[in-house]
Amino acid sequence: MRNIPVLVAVSFALSISAATVAHDDHPDDPAAKISEDRLKSDIEKLVGFGTRHTMSDQESPVRGIGAARRWGEGEFRKASDACGGCLEIALPERMVEGRRIPTPTRLVNVVAIQRGTERPDEVVIVQGHIDSRGTDVSDFTIDAPGANDDASGTALVIEAARVLSQHKYPTTIVYALLSGEEQGLYGGRLMADYAEAQGWTVKAVLNNDIVGGSCGSDGYCDPEHIRVFSEGPRADLTDAVRAAQRRDGGENDSPSRNLSRWLDELADQYSDGLNVRQIWRTDRMGRGGDQIPFLEKGFPAIRFTVAVEDYEHQHQDLRVEDGVTYGDTADEMDFAYLAKATQLNVRALDKLAKVPMPPAPTAQAAVRTDTLLEWQGVPGASGYAIVGRRPDEPYWTQDFGLVSYETPSTTKEVTPVSERSHRFIVKERGDDWIFGVQAIGFYGSGPSASAVPAGAFEPIPQESETD
Repeated sequence: MRNIPVLVAVSFALSISAATVAHDDHPDDPAAKISEDRLKSDIEKLVGFGTRHTMSDQESPVRGIGAARRWGEGEFRKASDACGGCLEIALPERMVEGRRIPTPTRLVNVVAIQRGTERPDEVVIVQGHIDSRGTDVSDFTIDAPGANDDASGTALVIEAARVLSQHKYPTTIVYALLSGEEQGLYGGRLMADYAEAQGWTVKAVLNNDIVGGSCGSDGYCDPEHIRVFSEGPRADLTDAVRAAQRRDGGENDSPSRNLSRWLDELADQYSDGLNVRQIWRTDRMGRGGDQIPFLEKGFPAIRFTVAVEDYEHQHQDLRVEDGVTYGDTADEMDFAYLAKATQLNVRALDKLAKVPMPPAPTAQAAVRTDTLLEWQGVPGASGYAIVGRRPDEPYWTQDFGLVSYETPSTTKEVTPVSERSHRFIVKERGDDWIFGVQAIGFYGSGPSASAVPAGAFEPIPQESETD
């Protein structure tokens, strides 16, 4: 049997050590630096390229996807100059062809990487797609301003880079402008492949797609909420893990779902921001977004989208029919709403880039009146919080304590908490609870990881064909 040190649970009202206090070297809310005027200017610039269709002109300096990409790259480089060269620019590309791209087309993403100072391979990604479309998804010549879909997400990502690059973080932030979304999530797939090839430990992907409007075509408006979509059963489940989940639960506890819960709690801390409306499905009904390729690889990812979509100003050619104006133009946007959506993203990125990765807890509760939780330590953690909820409850409702080590006075060298194996017994029957564990670092804690099959914030090892 493993030699596991004794753990001590203490009240949440007590600090387990000086290192676990939620310090913050950014005393000012970074979201306060968000500029609604800059966001509006960026939208107008993107709309001014006429069309940003994936198959549009790549060489023109004033029109098409190529000009838009180069402008986005230029904005990243300006932000990097302002922070002393802190952003690395990458331009991953590939040739693509498919049902909606009938001829081989060069696809390029524009990526800015802000390396972490302590754990640079631990990454959070914020992204939006820079391409646009009209009514006919294959028409690359007609004007397609794409103001809300998705110049709004593109402007949000660039503004986040401007603001957050003025700070240093323990882990890496990646800002990505993706191409080819409208033709089948090509840019998202390229970005997910790129993240995998870099060997990144992806903590979270925040996909922003249609985040700049507050009213629908039926006149209904909601400027107070933003929707966050998260998957239930994971896209990368194997047959064995799926069977374990059917038996022991976990269909409502994917890493993406727990990321969504955490974002909801974060938003509630600010009275001046948007409220999160959690939508517990991968995306809108019959629709998709660039978070999906990440989910397919087992990376935690969610989608931000407006509370109310306006279908007369989305995927529409510019025209007037029966007195109705169609087209995705900037005059239909709510820039104050976009600024608040950007603030929420910035606050989330600021926090996620500072806290440790969630651990990967397991629970043993069969034929016993208590529950044994076990997990390996994670880098940057100085302690752990145990949370729980009843299986029919949507949110974490119970705090079961903080966990740290009781170190004998004769010990000369202490193994860091993050390098140890951990076990904790909860005096509750596991059949009646879902338990989670949060890693606590110098700046507080991030999302909880559920102690269920497939609850870990990491890809599930895939079964070989011979298994």
